[in-house]
Amino acid sequence: MSAVAQARRARDAAREIVTSYRGPRLRIMEVCGTHTHEIFRLGLRALLPPGIELISGPGCPVCVTPVSFIDEACYLARECGVTLCTFGDLLRVPGTAGSLADARSQGARVEIVYTPLDAVAYAAAHPAEEVVFLSVGFETTTPASALAIKKAAAQALTNFSLLAANKTMDAAYLAMRDSCDAYLYPGHVCAITGARVPRALTSRGISGVVAGFTASELLTALAVILRRSSAAPFFVNCYPRVVTEEGSPAARQLLETYFTPVDAEWRGLGVLPQSGLVPAPAYAEFDARRRYTIPPQEGRTNPACRCGDILRGACTPADCPLYGKTCTPEHPVGACMVSREGTCAAWYQYRGTSAASSGKEDLHG
Repeated sequence: MSAVAQARRARDAAREIVTSYRGPRLRIMEVCGTHTHEIFRLGLRALLPPGIELISGPGCPVCVTPVSFIDEACYLARECGVTLCTFGDLLRVPGTAGSLADARSQGARVEIVYTPLDAVAYAAAHPAEEVVFLSVGFETTTPASALAIKKAAAQALTNFSLLAANKTMDAAYLAMRDSCDAYLYPGHVCAITGARVPRALTSRGISGVVAGFTASELLTALAVILRRSSAAPFFVNCYPRVVTEEGSPAARQLLETYFTPVDAEWRGLGVLPQSGLVPAPAYAEFDARRRYTIPPQEGRTNPACRCGDILRGACTPADCPLYGKTCTPEHPVGACMVSREGTCAAWYQYRGTSAASSGKEDLHG
């Protein structure tokens, strides 16, 4: 039997396990924005029997970044005259008194970059400007910010710093444990942390599997959860071609060298202990909060927006009174509608489409 035929047989077997499930009700949370997007695009929700509930968790770094961070960034741009370098999806996240896009339209200097190293290059090319990179992300992307600090230090740049809202997932797994029966752990994050991190959570009564991103990989991960759901807390690495037990020691060394853990606020989850990362004391000159005097920011959200509840799995986008009405990808009111990985954006793009309801192209080919 060819490798393609074997893969198809394995996929079909996993699909049969999923579609024929008639056991107790199970709540499965995907903790990855890319998983959320792919599950919709592949039409996997349409395959699930009534007893299986898929919950979209806090797996989008833009979504969990609190409003106060946007307010800090706007303060730096408006009041301190710095040049902000940021990824494009942060540009439209609403702050208390407007977004970064609003600040830019009012004369603030806001540059779109594609990597943190682009921000370092911009600072080197514009020595007369104070440059601040808005650093957000989980373990997957934070090593790139560490490399930015490393390069800026090597070049002895005195006009570059980071405003950091980087986060690690461990505390979120613990904070969300009562919201689901098992996790679909994020493959990208586990490629850095290693399978050892979610495996250790079984001792805390937490079950889950590491999942890849293809139809076969996601179906296999779901099937494993359904088969193991009646057992003691379990962990299975269903993404072994990418995720190893130890992960990436080189990436973790970058994090340990250039960042230090701090308590951090997550949108919807509150302050989680030691879940944030800021530049380490040895690199304090690259920490924008130490470099500039930023007053405390209130971080007020639109009271009708339910992004926080959605990130906790307490409701779906359809339960939000703003969803699809005043809040759309073109005019987002909440962060979950901004990023492509946001739950609201995925619901808005795919719900009701053929890709969301059938999955024929991906699952029957």
